[in-house]
Amino acid sequence: MSGHSKWSTIKRKKGAIDAQRSKQFTKIIKEISIAVKEGGPEPESNPRLRLAIANAKGVNMPKDNIQRSISKAGEKDSNSLMEVTYEGYAPYGIAVFLECTTDNLQRTVANVRSYFNKHNGELGKNGSLSFLFERKGMFTFPQAQLDPDTLELELIEAGAQDIDLDGGYYTVTTALEDFGAMMKKLEELKIEPESARLERVPNDTKELGVEEAKKVMKLIELFEDDDDVQQVYHNLEMTEELEAAL
Repeated sequence: MSGHSKWSTIKRKKGAIDAQRSKQFTKIIKEISIAVKEGGPEPESNPRLRLAIANAKGVNMPKDNIQRSISKAGEKDSNSLMEVTYEGYAPYGIAVFLECTTDNLQRTVANVRSYFNKHNGELGKNGSLSFLFERKGMFTFPQAQLDPDTLELELIEAGAQDIDLDGGYYTVTTALEDFGAMMKKLEELKIEPESARLERVPNDTKELGVEEAKKVMKLIELFEDDDDVQQVYHNLEMTEELEAAL
């Protein structure tokens, strides 16, 4: 299993716990709001909204909450939401890339900077680390009732670069340009992904000892727990020792 797929598996398992907490829903509601703002309230004609709804179902958000979020997305507060990214270094030179959605840039950047500072990291300039990451499609879904070999061939035909099966869940990675084709293929196969996102995958990873890696993870978890931070990407290598420790 690739390092990024291991991180995706841990995030999925962690998400099963986080789904019980309102902050997980808060992030999904922001996804829906931005999607409606960009492409309107009809999922059929708004691919980003369809993705947001699929991700909402993936964390067990009730249908009523999803529909309410779509209905409220046109309100003034939703229109003030902005998407912004931040880049910096965690301890031991681990690169961190943050995708945020916020209605208050001053609050968000102040929080991000304070997290870096308190954990011996450093907030960098936008664009300074983006070359370390490549945007790829990342899909997670339960093992289907299809023959595994047949399914794998279908996924490869749609552009799958990496297919991992762990704990009854598939994690499939595609190139950025094949994201739409994979979504279409999963629809054809009647597979509803629990998560379908464009993620930033590190081109190279950096291995640390378990104790050093744990210090980095404390900072990563701070970012993940912030309501303004939608996604956290980093280039820390997932070793077998670190996986066991987590």
